[in-house]
Amino acid sequence: MAELGYFAFLRHGEYHQRADAPSARQPFALTPQGGRQARLGADQLLGMMVQHDLRPARLIHSSRQLRAWQTARELQMRLCDNGYDIDDIAQSSGLAERGLGSAANLTVGEIEAVLAADPRYGAPPTGWKSDSDYCLPLEGAESLADAGRRVAEHIRRIVQPGLLTIMVGHGASFRHACHELGLLRRDEIARLSMFHARPLLFCHDARGSWRHLAGEWKIRTQHEVSID
Repeated sequence: MAELGYFAFLRHGEYHQRADAPSARQPFALTPQGGRQARLGADQLLGMMVQHDLRPARLIHSSRQLRAWQTARELQMRLCDNGYDIDDIAQSSGLAERGLGSAANLTVGEIEAVLAADPRYGAPPTGWKSDSDYCLPLEGAESLADAGRRVAEHIRRIVQPGLLTIMVGHGASFRHACHELGLLRRDEIARLSMFHARPLLFCHDARGSWRHLAGEWKIRTQHEVSID
């Protein structure tokens, strides 16, 4: 019988985010609170590993955004302090948040002004920022669904039977990836979010089936604004 593969998904900790900007690929660092969240998340992950008798792979995977790498670094140090061998952090653009292409790191208002000033494009639909299928008509942009497919493909490539693969990335692209993997229904993508730096544990079998083992999704409040 083939061994199960295990995954822990963690959204990065709180960071110095530019106000009213889709978080996309902002280059800013964790706040002090974000560092504390990462250390607490590491302790929660250690508890899951003991409970489920899991051995981690020797690499932690993260996106290339500083906030994700810093969160992964806190995990690495905590796990090594507890006797686990974690050699390095493998950074990949495959785990990045939804890319906005040439509009990266502009505010929502600035993006809408760019589109209004360009005779080739009409105004984006209301609520475009959280619309899973809408893609800005700008070079290099992708939709949230595109990002989810990219992240899901990255996850499928790095599964290691018998080991726990730890991944640090971004809330929206992880949620859309979970839909691609059959872990979330389409209607759950917008209803759920991820707590900063709290692990969600899943397992994967040789038939390609996925199962949620531990950790809690965050339930969005009615008026909560999606960030990442």
